[in-house]
Amino acid sequence: MDVKEMAKKANMKDLKAIAKKHNIKLGRCPTKLKIAQLIPEEELEALVNKK
Repeated sequence: MDVKEMAKKANMKDLKAIAKKHNIKLGRCPTKLKIAQLIPEEELEALVNKK
């Protein structure tokens, strides 16, 4: 599964929480895809598979 598909399945709130945990600055109006590209892929996969 690529990053675009995982970003669609993920929740925005959870993506922001992971980004905050890794001290990633998101900018003014981030999209789910933008955040998904910045966070580690392992955590993104775990988030998507959790549900």
